Amino acid sequence: MSKTFVRRLRRDQTDAEQKLWARLRNRQLDGWKFRRQVPLGRFVVDFACYDEKLVVELDGGQHGENPDDDAARTAWLEARGFRVLRFWNHEVLENLEGVLERIAEVLENQKLPHPGPLPPRGNLGERGKP
Repeated sequence: MSKTFVRRLRRDQTDAEQKLWARLRNRQLDGWKFRRQVPLGRFVVDFACYDEKLVVELDGGQHGENPDDDAARTAWLEARGFRVLRFWNHEVLENLEGVLERIAEVLENQKLPHPGPLPPRGNLGERGKP
């Protein structure tokens, strides 16, 4: 992935990317550090929060044409420990606050420790009565 290509992607952002970046940059979303147009392997993801291994992708009309490509990209990222959130461009343009709330919710939930296995059931009789 050439630096020139990535720079061009940053310069030629869509309206939705510009609008979301204006709210993600400089740790504006609850202090989370995001980067934009980030090379990961053979892909360039729209936004990434490395601290929590979260990728945010914005999809325009071209993404509906080849869902298998998006699925393969998501599988590759998830295999490397990233969680992928996808939003349509129109969601960002029409409901930016809702998109930001969802991203913040996922980031907050990722910070919680894993709950671990359930405790043993013990000796329960019929119908769940001890």
